[in-house]
Amino acid sequence: MPFIDRVTELKFLDTKWLSGKAELLVLWGKRRVGKTELVKQFIQGKPSIYFMAESTGEKEQLYRFSKAIGQFFHEPLLETRGFSQWEEAFIYLKSKKERFVLAIDEFPYLIQSNPAIPSLFQKGWDEYLADSNICLILFGSSMAMMENEVLGYRSPLYGRRSGQWLVEPMPFMAAGLFREGKSFADRLAHFAVAGGIPAYWLQLSPEKDILTNLQDHVLRKGEMLYDEVEFLLRMELREPRYYFALLQAIAQGKRKLSEIVNATGLTQSLANKYLGVLADLRIVEREVPVTETTPLKSKKGLYRINDEFCRFWFRFVLPYRSELEMGRVDQVSQTIISRLPQYLGDIYEKVARETLPAHMDSFFPFTAIGRYWERGEEIDVVAVNEELNAILFCEVKASEKPVGIDILEALKEKAAKVRWGSAQRREYFCLFSKTGYTNALLEQAVREGVALFQEDWPVLNRE
Repeated sequence: MPFIDRVTELKFLDTKWLSGKAELLVLWGKRRVGKTELVKQFIQGKPSIYFMAESTGEKEQLYRFSKAIGQFFHEPLLETRGFSQWEEAFIYLKSKKERFVLAIDEFPYLIQSNPAIPSLFQKGWDEYLADSNICLILFGSSMAMMENEVLGYRSPLYGRRSGQWLVEPMPFMAAGLFREGKSFADRLAHFAVAGGIPAYWLQLSPEKDILTNLQDHVLRKGEMLYDEVEFLLRMELREPRYYFALLQAIAQGKRKLSEIVNATGLTQSLANKYLGVLADLRIVEREVPVTETTPLKSKKGLYRINDEFCRFWFRFVLPYRSELEMGRVDQVSQTIISRLPQYLGDIYEKVARETLPAHMDSFFPFTAIGRYWERGEEIDVVAVNEELNAILFCEVKASEKPVGIDILEALKEKAAKVRWGSAQRREYFCLFSKTGYTNALLEQAVREGVALFQEDWPVLNRE
C-alpha cells in the first residue's frame, strides 16, 4: 500500500534537511501512529542511517550502532570491532563532511539501557555534532520518556533540539484514504474502529465490509487487534488494572469524575492521578464546554476516551470477551452492528469538528471549536472567536432519514440559551447530515444563510 498523507510532517522534515546546518530533531507520538514509516519515507533518496534501539544492554546497543555506522560509511573495522564508547561514535560522525541523516528509532530503549544516555548525547551534540553536517532525528513511542527525558526542562538535552514534532493520529479525511473509493458510511464505520492510527487500518482488509473486518480482524482470538489494548496498556503503565477500571467506566458512560470514582471504587485523588496519566498518553481527555473562559478551573469537565480504537474496544470487545473466547464471533459481531448506528453519532461529530476549520472562510476565523452543554442542553459543535464576538452553532445528524426544519429550529432554540459574548454577538448556524435534507430545509437554509454539509462535504455554503 502506498504511503498515505503526512504532507505537513514531511514538509517540516524536508525544510530541516535543506537548512544546510546541523539539526537535532525530536519526533514523538503514541504507539502505532506511524512515526517509523514517516521517517523512512523522509529518508528515501537521502544519505541516511536508520538505527532502531532495542530492549537490550548498552554494550549490545553500541555494537549494533557501530555496525550500522560502519555499513553506511563502508568501514569494515567498525562493523566488526565497533566503538568502545558513545563519545568515540560522536567524534567519528563529526569527521564526516557530507550531509546525512541519522535516525534513531525507539530512543527510550537507549535510555533504559543507560539512564545517562541523555547526558552523553548532550555532550556529544555540544562538543562534536553541533558544528557538523548531520541531521539527527531522535524518536520513540514512550510518550512519558520522550517528553520527560528528551524534551523536558530538566533533561540534559533541553534546549539542544532545533525542531520537534508530535505525530498525531490522522484526521478522518486522511485516514479514509485507506478505503479510497468506498462510501462515506463505510469509511465512517471503519474510522470508528481504527481511528487515525495507520497500523490499525492496515489490519483491516480494504476488500471486506465492516462486519467481515470485525469478525476476521478485531473479534477473533489470536488476531493482533483482539489483544491490542491490553498489550499497549501493559507496555505503558505499571498498574494497568486501575487504568482498565477507569477506561471501562468511561466507556460505559461514566464521564463525571464523581461517577468514575463511584464506578471504580478509587479515591478521587487516585482517580485524578491515573486520569492524568491517561491524558498524557493521549488516550483520555478532559472536555469542557467550548464557551468556558477558564477551562482548567471549570467544574463542568467530562472525561472521554479520545482514542477511537480504545473506546471501541472497551465499548464492544471487552464486555463480550467471554463469548468471544468461546468462539461466538458471529453472534457478537451482529450485536455490535445493530448498535453501531447510534455509536457512530459521536464519531460523526468528531468528523464535523475536523471538517469545519477548512471552511472558516464561510464563517469567521475560529479561536476554539468543541462541544457545548449546560443543564441538560447540548449542542454538538460550537466554534467561537471572542475578539470578533462571533459564534457558530452546529448540529450533526448521522440518522438514515433526511434532516428537516425541526432540527434547525431546535438548534436555534438551544443557541438562544447559550450565555456567551455580548448581546450584539454575530451568530452563524450550520448542519451536518449523513443522509441529506428535506426540500423545505434546503429552501430555508438558502433564505437564512445556513451552511449545510452532507457527509463531510458542503452542499450549501453561506455565500
